[in-house]
Amino acid sequence: MRATTLEPTALIDSDHPAVIEFAARHGGGANDRRRAVSLYYAVRDGFRYDPYRIDLSTHGMKASTVLAVGHGWCVTKAALLAAACRAAGIPARVGFADVRNHLATERMRRVMQTDLFYWHGYTEILVAGHWRKATPAFNLELCERFGLLPLEFDGESDSLYHPFDRQGHRHMEYVNQRGTYDDVPLAEMTADFARLYPAWGSHLAGMQGGDFLADVATEALAAAPSHR
Repeated sequence: MRATTLEPTALIDSDHPAVIEFAARHGGGANDRRRAVSLYYAVRDGFRYDPYRIDLSTHGMKASTVLAVGHGWCVTKAALLAAACRAAGIPARVGFADVRNHLATERMRRVMQTDLFYWHGYTEILVAGHWRKATPAFNLELCERFGLLPLEFDGESDSLYHPFDRQGHRHMEYVNQRGTYDDVPLAEMTADFARLYPAWGSHLAGMQGGDFLADVATEALAAAPSHR
């Protein structure tokens, strides 16, 4: 274990008063495993997943900012879980992978021009001597509304995206693993986004002005078979 997996960083700001308070309030349990599980569910369900409101500034990417605004996307929610674990004395870091996301909306596809999401973020937590992957991105309400299988975490096995949804449709495919980091590699991420998503700059405002849940619901209704 590296000492840095317990220390605050620029974006995993586990020394922020709001993060410390959040960890104390939600990190109950008799051991690290139970505390990590409690923190996982507090992050997963306490903050709405919203990929339309991505702010790649240093402030926008901080774990403490998720607490302030009440929503996040995969990277910032993973950073918050890592920060909360560190504040609770549990070693944690962030991991990244490229995934093929079949939940992407038309608005997202216009911006990204692909269904391949680079730098998908998750958390790795050290529990009983083993690094366990935990993915707190999709809150339970989102999963229930759109027929997704929620990701559970027990501290004993990895919690990664399901390949299929409840109806057996393709949901998420892991294409490439990028490894783990003690802090979110923001400069590397933003450089890749600019290179790999050429329409990002010109269409990002349009995505931020949309409603992710409404778009998903509209497209799901349009794709549903007619019973008339």
